[in-house]
Amino acid sequence: MNSIPPQQLLAQLNWRYATKQFDPQRKINPECWAALEDALVLSPSSFGLQPWKFLVVTDPAMREKLLPASWGQRQVVDASHLVVFTIKQHLSEQSIAAYVNRMAEVRGVTPESLAGYRDMMVGSLIKGRDEVARQLWAANQVYLALGNFLTSAALLGIDACPMEGIEPAQYDNILGLNSQSLRTVVVATAGYRARGDKSAGAKKVRFANADVLAEV
Repeated sequence: MNSIPPQQLLAQLNWRYATKQFDPQRKINPECWAALEDALVLSPSSFGLQPWKFLVVTDPAMREKLLPASWGQRQVVDASHLVVFTIKQHLSEQSIAAYVNRMAEVRGVTPESLAGYRDMMVGSLIKGRDEVARQLWAANQVYLALGNFLTSAALLGIDACPMEGIEPAQYDNILGLNSQSLRTVVVATAGYRARGDKSAGAKKVRFANADVLAEV
C-alpha cells in the first residue's frame, strides 16, 4: 500500500479550517463525494459496531427548513453537501446479533464461531450499561466518524465544517428521525470555501507541541 509523504499530510491539515462561508455555486464532483461516503462507512468504532447512520440531505427545501434549527448558519444551505450524523437508539442484543451475522458473512465463518465476541459485546453494552450510558457511548463513536470525514475531505482538497451549533431535537423532528429510532448528534457541511470567507486567511491557532504532547 502506497503512503503519502508526511509533508503532504501536514500541508493538507494546515490548509483545512472550519469553513464559515461556502461558495454555493461550487459542487463536489460525484467521484470525490462517493469517496467521502466510503470514508464514512470505513470509519472506526468501538467493537466495530457502527451504531450510527449518516444522512446526506440533498433537498434544497429541506436544508432551508433546517436553517433555523442551525442557528441561522448559512453553511447548511450554501455548502455542496450536508451530512447529519445520527445514532441508532435502543441498541439491543438483536442489534449485536445483526452485526455478528454480518461479520460472519463478510469473513466466511459461522455466527456460532463468534459467540464469545457476541457475548462480550452483550455483557459490556447491554447488560453492563443502561440506555443513557449506551446513548453516550454511541455518540462518542459518531465523533470518530466525524474526525475521519474531516480528515478525508482535507486530503481531497475539499472544505468542511463540523457543526454542533444546531438544535438536535428540531433536526429529529424536521427529518422525521424519531420514527426511525435515530437521534441527531452533530452535522458537517462540505464543499468549497467562498472567496470572501475571512476565516480562510486566519492563522491556525494551536498550543505548542510541548504543551499537548508528552512521553511517559
